[in-house]
Amino acid sequence: MYIHVGEDVMVRSSEIIAILEKGTVHSSDEIKHFLEKNKKAVVYLSNGNFKSMIITSPHVYLSPIAPGTLKKRLLKPDSDVEIDD
Repeated sequence: MYIHVGEDVMVRSSEIIAILEKGTVHSSDEIKHFLEKNKKAVVYLSNGNFKSMIITSPHVYLSPIAPGTLKKRLLKPDSDVEIDD
């Protein structure tokens, strides 16, 4: 199953490692360090104003879509995804 994460980008749900909200990204030094270390893998899907960070094996997406909306998309009845809150 694929999930729309912003712009024209679709991500295979099995590739998603984590979805984090903007507040968590800004408040965690570890995440800031992770983003700095992996800056070549970061894909900006909004004009600097993101609501969530989606970590996948090849990329890190900064998305204008709220984490709750992404979770709802992952939990659709035809989804084979298990979510650990």
